This record gives sequence, structure tokens and C-alpha cells, in this order.
Amino acid sequence: MKRVGAFEGLPAFPATSRVKAVPTGPLARILFRGSPAAAASVSAVFGAPLSTVPMRAGEAGGRAALWLGPDEWLLIGRDGEGEAILAAIAGAVAEPHSAVDVGHRNTGLVLSGARAVDVLNAGCPLDLHPSAFPIGMCTRTLLGKAEIVLWRQAADRFHIEGWRSFAPYLLGFLAEAAREYA
Repeated sequence: MKRVGAFEGLPAFPATSRVKAVPTGPLARILFRGSPAAAASVSAVFGAPLSTVPMRAGEAGGRAALWLGPDEWLLIGRDGEGEAILAAIAGAVAEPHSAVDVGHRNTGLVLSGARAVDVLNAGCPLDLHPSAFPIGMCTRTLLGKAEIVLWRQAADRFHIEGWRSFAPYLLGFLAEAAREYA
């Protein structure tokens, strides 16, 4: 059975916009919860550090760990790595923890361009100025009426994670906001 992308079949983002929204495609996504000791064990086998600094992402080797709370991280890897990541976590962590594959629930896109902050601020209440939301920062927030995880990857590039069921809403919201910058 072919896996269908959450943004497949939806209207394309305006090609004339100075902001681009590109779906990430399928990725491994694991929601991990555990103690600091468990997080240290997962860091060792996951290959990307699980930050102990609030609202920061750790990256290495094509993988990322986004800090979502004092004991919660969203682990992102390449498509098809989910089972291996779960097995590595199970083998490395002895204490109580939770590791759940959310790869079929979540979807993502990368919003980039000189006006990406302006487009996001059409529906995101955060101060996205680089002094308040620097590169590497990540958090749960809202975009319009949808909960998202927002991660600043570069000065003008953001990774947005959301539930698949909100994909049409998120893309439509961003496209409408981007029309102002066409």
C-alpha cells in the first residue's frame, strides 16, 4: 500500500511568493518521554543530543531531537528509521519511559524566505525576532487554530510539525498569509 503524503493533492503554495513552503515528506517521528538519565541514554543511541536546555533542538547525522518539555522530546529521523530508533531506545533505557511512533500522525513542512517570519506572525503569537527566537529554538505553539511545533533552522527557515489532519488548514493558512508578499 502506497503511503500518501499529507499535502498531496492540495493546492500548491503560490509560486510567485517570496516565501516557500515545502513539505518535508515522510519522516520517522518518535515522541519520547523520560527522566534526564533516560534522555542521556537515548542521546547516546539516537545520534543527536536530547537538549536539556529548554526549547532547543539538537541535530546530528540527519536526525534531530526537539525539546518539548522537561521530560519530552520529538525525535525526527529519516523515513523508515522509526522501528530501528524504537528498538535502540528499548535496548538503551532501563528506567521507566515512553517512546511512541507518531510518524503517521504528524506531518511537516519547511517555510523559508525573507518574509517567512511575517507569514508565520499572521497566525503565530510568538515573538519570532532572532533575539527572542534564535536559530535552534523550538516550541509548541499555535498557527491560527492549529497546534504546531515550530523549529527555527536558520534566520529565514522554519520547520513546522503538525497533525496530518490539519495539513490542508496549515498550508491554506500559510498560502493566504504569503499572498501579501507575492
